[in-house]
Amino acid sequence: MNTEALVRDVRTRLSEGGLRACLLVRDLDTGEELGIDPDTHLPSASLVKVPLALATLERIRRGELDGAALLDVAPGRVTTPGPTGLSRFRHPARIAVDDLLYLSTCLSDGTAADALFDLTPPARVAGLLREADLRGITVRHRTEELFDTPVERFDADQVHLAHALAIDAGTSGRGHRVPQLDTTRANTGSARSFVDLLQALWTPSKIHPDVAERLRGLMAHNVLRHRLTPDFSSDASRWSAKTGTLLNLRHEIGVVEHADGQTFAVAVLTESSVPAGAQPGVDGLMAEAARRLRDHLRQL
Repeated sequence: MNTEALVRDVRTRLSEGGLRACLLVRDLDTGEELGIDPDTHLPSASLVKVPLALATLERIRRGELDGAALLDVAPGRVTTPGPTGLSRFRHPARIAVDDLLYLSTCLSDGTAADALFDLTPPARVAGLLREADLRGITVRHRTEELFDTPVERFDADQVHLAHALAIDAGTSGRGHRVPQLDTTRANTGSARSFVDLLQALWTPSKIHPDVAERLRGLMAHNVLRHRLTPDFSSDASRWSAKTGTLLNLRHEIGVVEHADGQTFAVAVLTESSVPAGAQPGVDGLMAEAARRLRDHLRQL
């Protein structure tokens, strides 16, 4: 199958599965890439925790923060399905900055992330991205807003109503009645901007090598491995990634390093048109689409 036919077929498969997808796969050695709507901006959900980790690690390197410093963190006490770590704690905890980085990046712990945002506010994170010549990722707010969505206002057996609102309440200009899904108010990014970030972490860039190495290590230990991991992780490859999930949004970005030396950056950002919380088939469809584009590039 030639490139044009492949991309058309992948797009059709995603659409038939109820997904609007923005994805990009890039060979980090050659720069060759394949994608579908890679420049469309979507709310980034928990993907923002990667820029947050980058900014925190850079400030630790500069001596502005101490990774061993202990912080008193209030419990999140979240009871709805999804959030992890401190977000579900019932009692206060004292945790080092370095360990908050682990919880925020590897467990996608929103309460840990907000403790880090207390140290490095969104505007500072955005400024450090600009210093690294990384454009297209907008950081406007902390992650606590991700906990205050219509899902929290419905009973467990009515979650589909929250997803229906997420699907139907958008505007043609990508505004939205749900603020977390409004691209003029939310943290946002595109598949291309996140692939650019991954490339800067895996190849020489303005990001300090020590910072890049530490963040690569955190992403390698991501514990949420249900989405793209099954199609990219094997005994002959290493998959380092970060997921993002919010209402009908399902994202993942990552880098697959093959034993033969080939390395590919992958970003898949999606919106589902199916009003349901649990959609395991969507995760499989996302992985299949990204893998097919990677396989095609690998053969060029």
